Amino acid sequence: MVRWWSVRLWGAHLLGLLCVSIAVGMGLWQYDAWQTRRAAERVDLTKSEPVPITEVIGSDDPFPTAGLGRPVEVRGTFLPAGTVLVADRPSDDGRSGSWLVTPLTVGDATAPAVPVVRGWVPDGTDPASLPAPPTGEVDVLGWLQPPEGTGKVDDDPNDDVLPELRIADLVQRVDQDLYGAYVVAEVPLPADAAAGVDHATLDQLPEASRFTALRNILYAIEWWVFAAFAAFIWFRYVRDATAEPDLEEADAEDAGDDAVPSKP
Repeated sequence: MVRWWSVRLWGAHLLGLLCVSIAVGMGLWQYDAWQTRRAAERVDLTKSEPVPITEVIGSDDPFPTAGLGRPVEVRGTFLPAGTVLVADRPSDDGRSGSWLVTPLTVGDATAPAVPVVRGWVPDGTDPASLPAPPTGEVDVLGWLQPPEGTGKVDDDPNDDVLPELRIADLVQRVDQDLYGAYVVAEVPLPADAAAGVDHATLDQLPEASRFTALRNILYAIEWWVFAAFAAFIWFRYVRDATAEPDLEEADAEDAGDDAVPSKP
């Protein structure tokens, strides 16, 4: 009887392992390519041509799905009374810090405003040491983001540090209505940059199209199906090669060997 570890089956084992390993590896490679291309498209969507914020959302409109991560232009006047820090925002390199946020009117000084993330500062920064936003009309380029509101508790409602960028918390600090969105500035204002304020990163990126890199994920599935098929063929071959012969077949073979052909 042939055992599964018999030298006779080493070639089958080697071929089976090789086929399965190559197919699984190729599938993982295509899957990684699928993820990489989708991530790249999400970033590319944030690099599209900016449009005025009023073309994407109105002051009383709910946040539009197509507006997530959309580059927008905002021209207006900052409202210094609404300046806050939003805690627990890591930097690109993983340092702990906060966002510096000030509402900016969309239009004249009495128009509804949109919160603008002016930049990022490290933990321990004294809000009083940060530069005030510029006066007069300014232009800001940034990415549109939906308001937050996961229910985090503000341990000290009387300070200027918020746990989340909630519109309901900011609207109590200014006289204007606020948009149901906020904007992350692409680069800090010159005065902020001079004071050490770094750029903030996006918390939410737009979703890639469902058809992005579709071919890669289909190739990955195809390779994994081939790996499963190769493993099945390998298993069947080894099972058949090591199976004990049926007793009736063995008796018939023995009888055929013992039979003496009759003479004519």
